[in-house]
Amino acid sequence: MRPPTPPAPERAAALRRRFAEEARSERPDLSTLCLLVGAAADGALDEAGLDAAQMELDRLAGQAPFRPGGPLAWARALCELLGERHGFHGTAGDYQRLESSLLHEVLRRRRGLPILLSVVWMEVARRAGAPVYGVALPGHFVVGFGEAEERVLADPFGGGRVLTGADAELLVVGATGAPPHPSTLRPADPLEVVLRVLNNVRAWAAARPEHSDVALWAVELSLLLPSHPARLRYEWAQLLVQRGDFAAGARELEAYAEAVAAVDGPAARQVRGQALAARAMLN
Repeated sequence: MRPPTPPAPERAAALRRRFAEEARSERPDLSTLCLLVGAAADGALDEAGLDAAQMELDRLAGQAPFRPGGPLAWARALCELLGERHGFHGTAGDYQRLESSLLHEVLRRRRGLPILLSVVWMEVARRAGAPVYGVALPGHFVVGFGEAEERVLADPFGGGRVLTGADAELLVVGATGAPPHPSTLRPADPLEVVLRVLNNVRAWAAARPEHSDVALWAVELSLLLPSHPARLRYEWAQLLVQRGDFAAGARELEAYAEAVAAVDGPAARQVRGQALAARAMLN
């Protein structure tokens, strides 16, 4: 299945500006940022569609029980509401679809990657008053309710099933070969979640070179986040060259080489060579 058609350049530029403003605001809104990612991917997602997605999260939250109890009661209530009643879950096939990383499509299809399903859980639970947060386990994303000894983890990809300590350990051991460190259970902040969403989009596009346009907008949005891996600028430069924008790609390669020269001279020389090769393509 082909991915959605991206927006026109003027609309895409406006979306990038809004994304940057939201990411740099005092309290970045997770659902807004994820929906702007979706709008960058899908030109059919207009302002009415963005509003409709937010209203759907509000509608789902309105169906949650009022203060069901402690963290375990909240986890079970959201499992019953979202997993059982509304059918939100994931399957192995969802990893092959770009739509699985787009919040508006996940709300429509009730299917998605673990992190996007977790965004649905978090945003619905937050609106309903639950003590909820995301937990970026290695190789899998889940949600947490409560703190410390009362913490309860749930797996939205599995329909919201409540995880025992052994379940969570198995997930981490399966991904890393080592038991979880306590730091892996810390709450993930919204910008960390959004960067991980964009990393998933980049991974999807990297496996499909014919969709380098998807990789390009995903990198461009990642670079607008206040904190991001420095190597993303190198990836961006390579994508520009790959897509035939040799002058811009060469400039970005030279800028990256300048930035890394002080810490890795051989790497800087290699990147400068790539910049020269890109400029040669202009002749």
